[in-house]
Amino acid sequence: MDIELKNNERIDDLQLNNFKIIQNKEGFCFGIDSILLSEFSKNIKTNSRVLDLGSGTGILSILLCGKTKLKEIIGVEIQKEVYEMSQRSIKLNNLENKIRLINDNILNLNKYFDSNSFDVIVTNPPYKKQNSGIKNQNEKKLISRHEITAKLEDFISIGSMMLKEKGEFYMVHRPERLVDILTLMRKYNIEPKLLQLTCINKDKVPKLVLIKGVKNANPFLNIKI
Repeated sequence: MDIELKNNERIDDLQLNNFKIIQNKEGFCFGIDSILLSEFSKNIKTNSRVLDLGSGTGILSILLCGKTKLKEIIGVEIQKEVYEMSQRSIKLNNLENKIRLINDNILNLNKYFDSNSFDVIVTNPPYKKQNSGIKNQNEKKLISRHEITAKLEDFISIGSMMLKEKGEFYMVHRPERLVDILTLMRKYNIEPKLLQLTCINKDKVPKLVLIKGVKNANPFLNIKI
Protein backbone atom coordinates (compact mmCIF):
# COMPACT_ATOMS: atom_id res chain seq x y z
CA MET A 1 0.00 0.00 0.00
CA ASP A 2 1.31 3.45 -0.92
CA ILE A 3 1.33 5.71 2.14
CA GLU A 4 2.60 9.27 2.01
CA LEU A 5 5.64 9.98 4.18
CA LYS A 6 6.41 13.52 5.25
CA ASN A 7 9.74 15.12 6.13
CA ASN A 8 11.77 13.15 8.70
CA GLU A 9 9.27 10.25 8.72
CA ARG A 10 10.13 6.58 8.43
CA ILE A 11 8.28 3.25 8.55
CA ASP A 12 9.35 0.80 11.27
CA ASP A 13 8.51 -2.91 11.36
CA LEU A 14 6.82 -3.91 14.65
CA GLN A 15 7.71 -7.60 14.29
CA LEU A 16 4.09 -8.58 14.96
CA ASN A 17 1.52 -9.71 12.38
CA ASN A 18 3.49 -7.80 9.74
CA PHE A 19 2.35 -4.56 11.43
CA LYS A 20 4.31 -1.39 10.78
CA ILE A 21 4.26 2.13 12.18
CA ILE A 22 5.12 5.56 10.84
CA GLN A 23 7.38 7.63 13.08
CA ASN A 24 8.98 11.04 12.86
CA LYS A 25 12.57 11.07 14.08
CA GLU A 26 12.22 14.76 15.00
CA GLY A 27 9.19 14.02 17.14
CA PHE A 28 8.54 11.57 19.98
CA CYS A 29 9.13 7.96 18.90
CA PHE A 30 7.70 5.10 20.95
CA GLY A 31 9.87 3.35 23.52
CA ILE A 32 10.04 0.11 25.46
CA ASP A 33 7.34 1.39 27.86
CA SER A 34 4.59 1.05 25.24
CA ILE A 35 5.77 -2.43 24.29
CA LEU A 36 5.81 -3.52 27.95
CA LEU A 37 2.34 -2.08 28.52
CA SER A 38 0.97 -3.99 25.50
CA GLU A 39 2.32 -7.23 27.00
CA PHE A 40 1.06 -6.36 30.47
CA SER A 41 -2.48 -5.73 29.17
CA LYS A 42 -2.68 -8.45 26.52
CA ASN A 43 -5.06 -10.65 28.55
CA ILE A 44 -7.99 -8.28 28.20
CA LYS A 45 -11.22 -10.10 27.43
CA THR A 46 -12.41 -10.93 23.92
CA ASN A 47 -14.62 -8.26 22.34
CA SER A 48 -13.55 -5.60 24.80
CA ARG A 49 -14.11 -1.96 23.94
CA VAL A 50 -10.85 -0.19 24.77
CA LEU A 51 -9.90 3.46 25.25
CA ASP A 52 -6.26 4.55 24.75
CA LEU A 53 -5.72 7.84 26.58
CA GLY A 54 -2.91 9.85 24.99
CA SER A 55 -2.42 7.46 22.09
CA GLY A 56 0.52 9.27 20.47
CA THR A 57 1.84 7.46 17.39
CA GLY A 58 -0.78 4.73 17.85
CA ILE A 59 1.79 2.15 18.89
CA LEU A 60 -0.17 0.75 21.84
CA SER A 61 -3.44 0.53 19.92
CA ILE A 62 -1.75 -1.24 16.99
CA LEU A 63 0.09 -3.73 19.22
CA LEU A 64 -3.08 -4.58 21.15
CA CYS A 65 -4.88 -5.32 17.88
CA GLY A 66 -2.23 -7.97 17.25
CA LYS A 67 -2.07 -9.38 20.78
CA THR A 68 -5.75 -9.45 21.78
CA LYS A 69 -9.22 -10.09 20.36
CA LEU A 70 -10.57 -6.67 21.29
CA LYS A 71 -13.67 -5.40 19.52
CA GLU A 72 -12.43 -1.85 18.98
CA ILE A 73 -9.93 0.58 20.43
CA ILE A 74 -10.34 4.33 20.43
CA GLY A 75 -7.22 6.46 20.74
CA VAL A 76 -7.28 10.06 21.96
CA GLU A 77 -4.37 12.28 20.89
CA ILE A 78 -4.22 16.06 21.31
CA GLN A 79 -1.37 16.82 18.87
CA LYS A 80 -2.82 17.19 15.38
CA GLU A 81 0.36 16.29 13.51
CA VAL A 82 0.87 13.15 15.61
CA TYR A 83 -2.82 12.26 15.25
CA GLU A 84 -2.62 12.54 11.46
CA MET A 85 0.53 10.43 11.37
CA SER A 86 -1.12 7.70 13.45
CA GLN A 87 -4.13 7.78 11.11
CA ARG A 88 -1.78 6.89 8.26
CA SER A 89 -0.28 4.05 10.33
CA ILE A 90 -3.77 2.65 10.91
CA LYS A 91 -4.43 2.74 7.16
CA LEU A 92 -1.02 1.19 6.47
CA ASN A 93 -1.99 -1.81 8.64
CA ASN A 94 -5.60 -2.07 7.37
CA LEU A 95 -6.90 -1.54 10.91
CA GLU A 96 -9.60 1.00 10.14
CA ASN A 97 -12.24 -1.46 11.34
CA LYS A 98 -10.49 -1.86 14.72
CA ILE A 99 -8.95 1.52 15.62
CA ARG A 100 -10.62 4.92 15.69
CA LEU A 101 -8.85 8.12 16.66
CA ILE A 102 -10.01 11.38 18.19
CA ASN A 103 -7.92 14.55 17.91
CA ASP A 104 -8.71 16.33 21.17
CA ASN A 105 -7.68 16.76 24.79
CA ILE A 106 -8.69 13.87 27.03
CA LEU A 107 -10.39 16.52 29.21
CA ASN A 108 -13.06 16.83 26.52
CA LEU A 109 -14.01 13.17 26.26
CA ASN A 110 -17.46 13.73 27.73
CA LYS A 111 -18.33 15.42 24.40
CA TYR A 112 -17.86 12.10 22.62
CA PHE A 113 -18.85 9.36 25.06
CA ASP A 114 -21.16 8.71 27.98
CA SER A 115 -19.70 7.66 31.30
CA ASN A 116 -19.21 3.92 31.85
CA SER A 117 -18.68 3.27 28.11
CA PHE A 118 -15.48 1.19 28.04
CA ASP A 119 -14.38 -2.23 29.25
CA VAL A 120 -10.68 -1.31 29.37
CA ILE A 121 -8.55 1.83 29.64
CA VAL A 122 -4.88 1.78 28.61
CA THR A 123 -2.57 4.75 29.01
CA ASN A 124 1.06 5.74 28.75
CA PRO A 125 0.76 9.33 30.01
CA PRO A 126 3.45 12.02 30.33
CA TYR A 127 5.73 11.11 33.20
CA LYS A 128 6.98 14.49 34.40
CA LYS A 129 5.13 17.20 36.27
CA GLN A 130 4.79 20.45 34.35
CA ASN A 131 7.53 22.29 36.23
CA SER A 132 9.95 19.43 36.88
CA GLY A 133 12.96 17.98 35.08
CA ILE A 134 14.83 19.28 32.06
CA LYS A 135 12.32 20.47 29.49
CA ASN A 136 12.88 19.52 25.89
CA GLN A 137 12.64 22.46 23.51
CA ASN A 138 10.85 20.34 20.88
CA GLU A 139 7.14 21.06 21.46
CA LYS A 140 6.01 17.55 20.48
CA LYS A 141 8.45 15.93 22.89
CA LEU A 142 7.56 18.45 25.60
CA ILE A 143 3.84 17.62 25.42
CA SER A 144 4.58 13.88 25.32
CA ARG A 145 6.87 13.94 28.36
CA HIS A 146 5.46 16.68 30.61
CA GLU A 147 1.97 17.23 32.05
CA ILE A 148 1.28 20.23 29.82
CA THR A 149 -2.21 19.47 28.48
CA ALA A 150 -3.42 17.02 31.17
CA LYS A 151 -2.13 15.91 34.55
CA LEU A 152 -1.75 12.46 36.07
CA GLU A 153 -4.94 13.01 38.04
CA ASP A 154 -6.82 13.77 34.82
CA PHE A 155 -5.77 10.49 33.20
CA ILE A 156 -6.93 8.53 36.26
CA SER A 157 -10.14 10.46 36.95
CA ILE A 158 -11.23 10.38 33.31
CA GLY A 159 -10.27 6.73 33.05
CA SER A 160 -12.51 5.97 36.02
CA MET A 161 -15.37 8.01 34.58
CA MET A 162 -15.19 6.20 31.24
CA LEU A 163 -14.81 2.69 32.67
CA LYS A 164 -17.73 0.35 33.14
CA GLU A 165 -18.25 -1.25 36.54
CA LYS A 166 -15.37 -3.70 37.15
CA GLY A 167 -13.63 -2.35 34.05
CA GLU A 168 -9.85 -2.66 33.87
CA PHE A 169 -7.33 0.20 33.93
CA TYR A 170 -3.75 -0.33 32.71
CA MET A 171 -0.96 2.24 33.05
CA VAL A 172 2.80 2.46 32.64
CA HIS A 173 4.64 5.18 34.55
CA ARG A 174 7.75 5.93 36.60
CA PRO A 175 8.31 4.41 40.07
CA GLU A 176 8.94 7.84 41.62
CA ARG A 177 5.27 8.69 40.97
CA LEU A 178 3.96 5.44 42.46
CA VAL A 179 2.59 6.95 45.68
CA ASP A 180 0.72 9.58 43.68
CA ILE A 181 -0.63 6.95 41.30
CA LEU A 182 -1.93 4.61 43.99
CA THR A 183 -3.43 7.48 45.98
CA LEU A 184 -5.24 8.85 42.95
CA MET A 185 -6.47 5.43 41.85
CA ARG A 186 -8.08 4.90 45.24
CA LYS A 187 -9.50 8.43 45.16
CA TYR A 188 -11.29 7.68 41.89
CA ASN A 189 -12.44 4.17 42.80
CA ILE A 190 -9.91 2.24 40.73
CA GLU A 191 -8.56 -0.44 43.04
CA PRO A 192 -4.90 -1.39 42.36
CA LYS A 193 -4.81 -5.13 41.70
CA LEU A 194 -1.44 -5.88 40.06
CA LEU A 195 1.85 -4.01 40.16
CA GLN A 196 5.09 -4.83 38.34
CA LEU A 197 8.37 -2.93 38.64
CA THR A 198 10.57 -3.25 35.58
CA CYS A 199 14.31 -2.82 35.16
CA ILE A 200 15.47 -1.84 31.70
CA ASN A 201 18.99 -3.13 32.39
CA LYS A 202 20.01 -5.94 34.71
CA ASP A 203 21.32 -4.97 38.15
CA LYS A 204 19.83 -1.48 37.82
CA VAL A 205 17.05 0.16 39.82
CA PRO A 206 13.52 -0.15 38.34
CA LYS A 207 12.80 2.48 35.70
CA LEU A 208 9.15 1.69 34.96
CA VAL A 209 6.10 0.55 36.87
CA LEU A 210 3.16 -1.27 35.27
CA ILE A 211 -0.15 -1.10 37.12
CA LYS A 212 -3.50 -2.78 36.64
CA GLY A 213 -6.56 -1.53 38.50
CA VAL A 214 -10.21 -2.53 38.49
CA LYS A 215 -13.06 -0.09 39.01
CA ASN A 216 -14.87 -0.59 42.32
CA ALA A 217 -13.11 -3.89 43.05
CA ASN A 218 -12.28 -5.25 46.49
CA PRO A 219 -8.84 -4.42 47.91
CA PHE A 220 -6.10 -6.97 47.16
CA LEU A 221 -2.81 -6.12 45.50
CA ASN A 222 -0.48 -8.61 43.83
CA ILE A 223 3.10 -7.58 43.17
CA LYS A 224 4.92 -9.21 40.28
CA ILE A 225 8.71 -9.38 40.13
